[in-house]
Amino acid sequence: MNTVADATTIEHSLTVKDIGLSQYKDVWQRMIDFTDSRVPTTVDELWLTEHHPVFTLGQAGKIEHVLESGPIPVVQTDRGGQVTYHGPGQLVGYLLEDLKRRRLGVHQFVRNLEQVMIQTLARMEIDAVRIQDAPGVYVAGRKIGALGLRVRKGCSYHGISLNVAMDLEPYAQINPCGLIGMQVAQVTDFVQDVDMDSVKSFFVEELANVFGYRSVSPVTTFET
Repeated sequence: MNTVADATTIEHSLTVKDIGLSQYKDVWQRMIDFTDSRVPTTVDELWLTEHHPVFTLGQAGKIEHVLESGPIPVVQTDRGGQVTYHGPGQLVGYLLEDLKRRRLGVHQFVRNLEQVMIQTLARMEIDAVRIQDAPGVYVAGRKIGALGLRVRKGCSYHGISLNVAMDLEPYAQINPCGLIGMQVAQVTDFVQDVDMDSVKSFFVEELANVFGYRSVSPVTTFET
């Protein structure tokens, strides 16, 4: 067996799974379980999902940034960042990657994820940019894509959220990412007749390009 070739194949392979509509806590626990059970030969995975309505707080998240939760649950998580909202019509992508194996620092990992969102939006002729000291991606000053991460034992979990075609009203109940007065946007503000499956396809293709995955599995589904 050519172990060097095998190691290279594993390093550049990605398994993609579509969870569908899911409960945040269920997927969070599955990410932890996956990360804890990883071995050096575990292939990286990308999980795609849309969550039932939920506000999530990062490790340093301040509850005062939740102005009014109402019936939407608030979950304290182990990711970085402040408060954000997840709901149907938002594409959430969890990249479970062995950063140590791929020799990738956390800063570059974040830049790569932002670039994936920028290039995904460019496929729909939406011009998104970064803003210094404000992680995520923005269109005309409004936040359209957010990220929050956790790295443990050199491996990442959590990921990004990209607003596609959702109810944005719950964002009025928080200071998004702890930024007072931050306005949010979504793909349907700029493009009509958006198809979530197409956005997922663009996202997977651009993630493979940016991160250099040469072997990407066909998207499979699994239930939580």
